[in-house]
Amino acid sequence: MFCDWTKEFLSEQGIKFRERDVSREAAALNELQERGLMTTPVTLIDDQAVVGFDRAKLLKLIAASKS
Repeated sequence: MFCDWTKEFLSEQGIKFRERDVSREAAALNELQERGLMTTPVTLIDDQAVVGFDRAKLLKLIAASKS
């Protein structure tokens, strides 16, 4: 559910993203584990992690990445 919300939100904002499925990609799962994260979705913007669907944080990081 939160994965779908995040993808929909990013698309609405015109943000291109690369989706990675940790249930199918061992490398993607390893990357999350190395960051100490054990839940999804995780959105990385300029190496800043947003865990779950956090609209306010996503907007803040998107704005900062455009400046």
